[in-house]
Amino acid sequence: MARLIDGKATALAIKNEVKTQISALKDRGHSVCLATILVGDDPASHSYVSGKIKTCGEMGIMSRHFGMPKEISQADLLELINSLNHDSTVNGILVQLPLPDSIDESEIISSIDPRKDVDGFHPLSMGKLVLGEEGFVPCTPAGIIELLKRYGVETRGKNVVIVGRSNIVGKPLANLLIHKKGGADATVTICHSRTTNIKEHTLRADILVAAIGKAHLITSDMVKEGTVVIDVGTNEIGQTTDGKRILVGDVDFETVKDKASLITPVPGGVGPMTIAMLMKNTLLAAQTQTDLSHYCYVNYSQPSERNTAL
Repeated sequence: MARLIDGKATALAIKNEVKTQISALKDRGHSVCLATILVGDDPASHSYVSGKIKTCGEMGIMSRHFGMPKEISQADLLELINSLNHDSTVNGILVQLPLPDSIDESEIISSIDPRKDVDGFHPLSMGKLVLGEEGFVPCTPAGIIELLKRYGVETRGKNVVIVGRSNIVGKPLANLLIHKKGGADATVTICHSRTTNIKEHTLRADILVAAIGKAHLITSDMVKEGTVVIDVGTNEIGQTTDGKRILVGDVDFETVKDKASLITPVPGGVGPMTIAMLMKNTLLAAQTQTDLSHYCYVNYSQPSERNTAL
């Protein structure tokens, strides 16, 4: 039976490390502040943002929340972000995704000052990630790398199969794992919804990451003995009699755990790591914001300005 990777305990250790460093910043007269923007009234998004705000309070990070109606215009949302970009008391800006269909998500992400891009989704952040340069890394992939490191999983020369090609998990994680450095140096295969015979690929995996958003997609016959299994999926399949959501991952945990060497549960695996790495990115923003040498910030508050800047 697999050894369980405890994301809650690992996340707590990281948050304690971050809390200590935030306290040290405060002792030197520097506060840390994260601004969150939520558009609309999606219950899941509200829950995610509430969790982030609660964790900020535990870390000693000030939070400023902006709840915007679903009907907000693109121009008004850009104006809000622009005001936060120029607010020196705000270190990080997080726009909760997904956004309503009426909003151009890519333009909103690109409008955030790269120095405050704690989600790591800005094109500049993504470019730095691909090049292997220092910068903000998307929180879920960063959390997965931390789990592998802290559980002593060797990645050098190993076959890593990632099921899922999203900009939030699959693509950035693949780029992190192919870098020439410790905790990487892997051979990476990405599978997705158009991959034929996914099982053929997953059976070759020394490390298997499931991040496609389909409950119990990965079954025991798709996993070889001794594989390290990282389950990113969080899928609601119903509710208990007392109204609590029943959440499962992309991996059929009960059968795969008998073949894997290490496995993350759902919930309690990758999920807690995402928020912990957001706190770490917010700390990084506060530590580096006074040094502009690595960034070139363009004001994208108006579409016309954005087009000429590009």
